[in-house]
Amino acid sequence: MCGRYALFSPPETLRETFGLTTTPVEPTYNAAPSQSLPVILDTEPTETVRARWGLVPSWSDGPQSAPDPINARAETLTETRHFQAAYEHRRCLVPVDGFYEWRDEDGATVPYFVSRTDGAPFLLAGLWETWTPEQTQTGLGEFTGDDGPSRDPETVRSFTVVTTQPNAFLADYHHRMAVVLTPAQGQRWLTDDDPTDLFTPGAFDLQAWRVSTAVNDPTVDRPALVEPA
Repeated sequence: MCGRYALFSPPETLRETFGLTTTPVEPTYNAAPSQSLPVILDTEPTETVRARWGLVPSWSDGPQSAPDPINARAETLTETRHFQAAYEHRRCLVPVDGFYEWRDEDGATVPYFVSRTDGAPFLLAGLWETWTPEQTQTGLGEFTGDDGPSRDPETVRSFTVVTTQPNAFLADYHHRMAVVLTPAQGQRWLTDDDPTDLFTPGAFDLQAWRVSTAVNDPTVDRPALVEPA
C-alpha cells in the first residue's frame, strides 16, 4: 500500500521529466493523508494542482474525521461505488521521489524508503474527485444586498492512490504496492479506455533502505527522513 511518500526533486527536474508547465514549489519528505498535495489531473495533464489525499466522492457526506480512502485496490475499481466513476472519468497522477513502507522486524515495525535505483522521480496512478457541500439558507447577516450569500460553499478536490499486487522486490515489505508508472505509462493512465495492463508491476527497478521512525509522525517533515537510519 502507499500511506506516506516524498516529493523533493527540483521544479526544473519535474518539469523536464513529466512535461509540466507548472510544478510544486515546496518539497515534502512526509506527504500524509488529509494533506493538500500536488497531482496531475487528466483534465490538465501539463499542470499540477493541489488535492486532499483521501478520496471524497461527489455523492458522499463530505470529508470524514477518520481518514477517507487513501488507497484503491486496482482489482476492484470497477466494482466499488467509491471508485467506479472516478476510474472511468477522473484519473490522475501523483508525482513522487519515493514512498515509505513498514515491515515487522524482531517485534518492531520498521519504516523503509522506496525509490527508483536511478534516483529519478516517478508517478503513482491515482483517482480524483470533487465534492461541494449543499448551499443552505442562512440568516440575513450572511447576505450582502441582492447578491445572495456572502461566501460560496468550499469545493474539496481529493485523490486516492491505486494499489496492486507487489512485485518480487516489494513483496518482502508489504502485500500491496502502489501502481508505479513511467511518464509514458502515466499518459496512458490518463487517456486509455482500458489501462488495466498497467496494474502489473515491473515498470522499473526499485531500491529500499531503512529510515528513522520519525517518519511515523505526520507533523515531521525534513530531508533527514529519507536518509538511511
